Amino acid sequence: MFTTPLISVDHLSQLMETDPLLLVLDCSFDLTDAHAGRRAYDAGHVPLARHVHLDTVLSGVKNGRNGRHPLPEPQAFAHAMAALGAQSNSHIVAYDNASGMYAARLWWLLRWAGHAQVAVLDGGIEAYRRAALPLSTQAPAPATGNFDLRPTLVNTIDYRRLRTELENPQRRVLDARAPDRFRGENENLDPVGGHIPGAHNRFFRDNLNAQGLFKPAAQLRAEFEPLMNGLPATSLVSQCGSGVTACHQLLALELAELPGATLYPGSWSEWCAQPDTVIATGT
Repeated sequence: MFTTPLISVDHLSQLMETDPLLLVLDCSFDLTDAHAGRRAYDAGHVPLARHVHLDTVLSGVKNGRNGRHPLPEPQAFAHAMAALGAQSNSHIVAYDNASGMYAARLWWLLRWAGHAQVAVLDGGIEAYRRAALPLSTQAPAPATGNFDLRPTLVNTIDYRRLRTELENPQRRVLDARAPDRFRGENENLDPVGGHIPGAHNRFFRDNLNAQGLFKPAAQLRAEFEPLMNGLPATSLVSQCGSGVTACHQLLALELAELPGATLYPGSWSEWCAQPDTVIATGT
């Protein structure tokens, strides 16, 4: 069904009329206001879409050292998906109010849970509005699916292993945060500024054009390859502040036909909280 990680507004509109297996999930959120995403959903969303909260569905329990958005427990995530109506054969479309910033997290998590049939709406709710398609303010009736866990389709790395691989020339870390946060300036989300030593900065918004749509695959590939320094995509580790926009980077790499990169779920918010951590600043 889905052959790429992205789906256009036109394609989604067609599926809404023809696909009985379609499930649309609204991941709208704001890192500075945990209730903003739900308010945006209530004000107008894609018809039949259900809201998914970053903190309660797309993240697990925080313990002070595992980052701001740790991965959920796999079974808890599967139960949450089933409660949203997801079936094992659902065709799931995720979108948000931030050009894929949060929807990409759900895209990655579903593949982490072994579910391949998922795509992100290119441009999110803004692209849907620009197409002058009707919005709804009504939440769909509750539904329960049979979503279950299957072998994972993605790779992860934890703090301890990444810490031991900092000097490995076959490992390359891409940090998806804004350049000023990467340099250790203007840190407004985590208690310590800076970056993982040896990491290279690639702001996730550089994956998008001026309209908030993903750049063409060839352009993304041309932009990523210099950062890879001749290494295969499987050598890459994607990280950000808390493992959210790092998934946007992974989606862009998939679009660029550079699959197989690894997510560091804890990202900077976990890295900077460890007692034996090492930190770099500047460029």
